[in-house]
Amino acid sequence: MSVLDGPPLEVPVTTRKDWTSDQEVRWCPGCGDYSILAAVQMLLPELGVPRENVVFVSGIGCAARFPYYMETYGIHSIHGRAPAIATGLAVSRPDLDVWVVTGDGDGLSIGGNHLLHALRRNVNLTILLFNNQIYGLTKGQFSPTSEAGKVTKSSPFGSLDQPFNPVSLALGAEATFVARTHDMDRKHLMATLRRAHEHRGAAFVEVYQNCNVFNDGAFDGILSRDRRADNLIPLVDGEPVRFGAESEWGVVLTDGEARIAPVAEVGEEALVVHREGREDPSVAFALSRLAAGPTTPTPIGVFRAVERPDYASLVSDQIAAAQNRQGRGDLAGLLRSGQTWEVAERR
Repeated sequence: MSVLDGPPLEVPVTTRKDWTSDQEVRWCPGCGDYSILAAVQMLLPELGVPRENVVFVSGIGCAARFPYYMETYGIHSIHGRAPAIATGLAVSRPDLDVWVVTGDGDGLSIGGNHLLHALRRNVNLTILLFNNQIYGLTKGQFSPTSEAGKVTKSSPFGSLDQPFNPVSLALGAEATFVARTHDMDRKHLMATLRRAHEHRGAAFVEVYQNCNVFNDGAFDGILSRDRRADNLIPLVDGEPVRFGAESEWGVVLTDGEARIAPVAEVGEEALVVHREGREDPSVAFALSRLAAGPTTPTPIGVFRAVERPDYASLVSDQIAAAQNRQGRGDLAGLLRSGQTWEVAERR
């Protein structure tokens, strides 16, 4: 999501090695984060963005180590505040490519408020939320996406919390780009990240990511190779929503609620035709509610992609309009002014 002023830059040809830092990758062996890191490092050389224009901002958690492993600028910030810090950076430097890497604990718990406002403001960010349904860095407590009844160190009798659906949450915040992918399919992961990067505005991507130490196999019900065909519902713009080894299942809308039905019974004409560019997010929201969790057929792909002015552009336009009306302000004079002032009576 780069916004470059002036003539196009001469971008040198790079490879994955050029985007890989010299830091030792310190995730648990077998962690799904490795797959996501590899996908990003392989994708960036193809995007035509100079490394000095790229910044990765993270909070706290396993995912938050991401900036260390990228040969770019990076900020390892504080718990949950990555979207807020990234907002300041994106608004003040719209020439930069700003990525936010967060997790289900970091982004949806203490950072939930910051995430929602970055999305609703349509700040020009590519936000990757790694969802492993657990707190990994702090050794296995239940997270905001853990299923109800989850037994962990912090919920020995089972979690009583209703979990967040990150895609539903992003759609409810009116995010202009919302997608879901997973760490087991590099082709789909890279294609989804490419789409997110190309979008100008707040792009939110939920990535199902396996924590093989504290929540191993959380997504096996839909992601194991023998189950993907029957449990992943691909969302393809302009096409009826159907899935299955022989595309025998489809999705229909009944009173605004999405449900799964055999195509042979309802007919293809009854199926929902996916339109990622619908201004009204209600159909995308209905699709996001098809699965209560990653244990039954679950949609993946781009749920929504609509155009709306990004926040930095709106701020810039507002400042320019104010200067045209009132002239350039005197910030230095304001800072050196007295501690009291008089407000003239308005007539």
